[in-house]
Amino acid sequence: MNTLYEADFYAWTQEQAKLLRAQQWELVDVANLIEEIETLGRQERRELVNRLGVLLGHLLKWQYQPDLQGSSWQATIREQRRKIKRLLEQNPSLSSYLEEALQEGYEDGLDLAVRETNLPYETFPEDCPYQLEQALSDEFMLNE
Repeated sequence: MNTLYEADFYAWTQEQAKLLRAQQWELVDVANLIEEIETLGRQERRELVNRLGVLLGHLLKWQYQPDLQGSSWQATIREQRRKIKRLLEQNPSLSSYLEEALQEGYEDGLDLAVRETNLPYETFPEDCPYQLEQALSDEFMLNE
């Protein structure tokens, strides 16, 4: 079974699903199945951080380059808020990780803002200037 896992991951997943459905527990590749399930959980956390990073980067751009505000930035902010909320609805236990994810996401968002605005790092706050509720609020910054 381990050979199939390494040689053809998709075939391995289909075989594992078949074995689980048939309740053939003794044939299930438990070690690799555990690893893949843990990886799935990490992917959800990583997606949350990534989406927060994009959101926070665009909020910084919106705030620090008001003359360049446009519908593209607005759409990105709206889209990331919507997708973060959807991710949290589908994975409520991620809510306990939100504050940490906000800080991690801010690091990425800061890099995005610097890269896309050509403003120096010193222009922006070292720590995230937005509360979680603000960052996720449909009203915050776009309707002010």
